[in-house]
Amino acid sequence: MEPPNVLCYASKIIEPRYLGCYEWGVPPVTLLGPELRFPHPRTANRDGLVAVGGDFSVERLLLAYRSGIFPWTATPITWWSPNPRGIFELDGFHVSRSLARVLRQKTFEVTFDQAFGEVMKGCAEPGPGRRGTWITKEFLKAYTELHQRGHAHSVECWQEGKLVGGVYGVSVGGLFAGESMFHRVSDASKVALFHLVERLRERGFKLFDVQMLTPITQQLGGKAISRTEYLKRLAEAVEATPKFQAQ
Repeated sequence: MEPPNVLCYASKIIEPRYLGCYEWGVPPVTLLGPELRFPHPRTANRDGLVAVGGDFSVERLLLAYRSGIFPWTATPITWWSPNPRGIFELDGFHVSRSLARVLRQKTFEVTFDQAFGEVMKGCAEPGPGRRGTWITKEFLKAYTELHQRGHAHSVECWQEGKLVGGVYGVSVGGLFAGESMFHRVSDASKVALFHLVERLRERGFKLFDVQMLTPITQQLGGKAISRTEYLKRLAEAVEATPKFQAQ
C-alpha cells in the first residue's frame, strides 16, 4: 500500500497555529510529545489520521498497535486508524484453483523469521504502479528492532536459494498486523500470505489486520469492517497469548 499524500498536509498540521482549529479546513489533529500516549482512534479525521509526531520506539509502536493505530510516514511521523479497516478472517482465506495448484506443486520453500530484514527491503523495492515507498530507513530500523525483540515476524518464499517473495508484520497478543508483502516471482507473495494465515490459525491468533484492502487482498478473501467493530475485536485479541514461533 502507499500512504495518502500527507506530507504537505501534515506539515501544515504541525504548525502550532493550526493545532486544535479548523482554519483552512484542516481538522484538529493531536501533536504528540515525548509522553507515551495516543488519542482515541475515534478522534481520527475523515482520512484516518489520528496524530502527528512522537517517535518509533518499540514501546510507542506496541502501544499504537494495541490501540488500533499504526504509523505510515516518517517525515513527519504520522499515525493512522482508517475507517473501515481491512482484515482477513482466519477461516476465510480464499485459495483459487491456480494458487492451490502452486501450493500442491511446492514451487517455493517457505520459512519463518529467517530473513526479516531482507523481506522488509524487498517490500521497499519499486514495483508496478508504485510511485515510491513508505518503508524508509526509519521504518527499517524501527521494525528490525521490533523483530529482534520478538514482536515482528516474516514469512519468506525461496526458489533455488533466492528470496523471491515474502510478507512481514507485527504481533501483539492475539493480533497480527500485516504490514507489507512483495514478490519477485509470480504467486510468491500469495503463497507467503497463505502460510502466514495457516500459522496464525495454528497458533491461536484472533485477529489478522491488513489495515486497508487492496485488489489482491480482496481477491484472497480480505474484507472491510467498521472501526468500531475492529476496536472491539482488537480489545479481545490483544488479551490472548499465542506465540508466533513454536517454543
